[in-house]
Amino acid sequence: MYNDILLATDGTVASEDATAHAIGLADLHDAMLHALYIVDSDVYSAYSGDEYVDEREGPEHGLEEAGEEALSAVTGRATGHDVEVIETLRHGQPHEEIVDYADEADVDLIVLGTRRHPEEYRSLLGSVTDRVVRLADKPVVVVKTRVE
Repeated sequence: MYNDILLATDGTVASEDATAHAIGLADLHDAMLHALYIVDSDVYSAYSGDEYVDEREGPEHGLEEAGEEALSAVTGRATGHDVEVIETLRHGQPHEEIVDYADEADVDLIVLGTRRHPEEYRSLLGSVTDRVVRLADKPVVVVKTRVE
């Protein structure tokens, strides 16, 4: 049923259960897993470049390193299930890049994680997951993460 599954990850706790779910589906269907991390261009363009992100030099570089670590973590988890992973790091608007990648790679399913945010957060910033669900032409599975 699924030959190519896209996991969009941000490396946070909200992506952990989605990663497990995507790996399980890829294993079950003997599918290729596409792991995608988006360096949000709005985040690094809002800074002068002198700041540090998680003790890394410069916001863009720091976000790229965080993305590489997140992608590597997905591949590491998938190895135990004999699931092949294509790692991709892109720059741009996360929701747009996820939908574009899904179309370009002709994936059969998009898997995203989400966690509960305060209502003020959602009304101010919105949600990448909400936007992908609305814009994607592909089926989307949203895996909720319980944060204790």
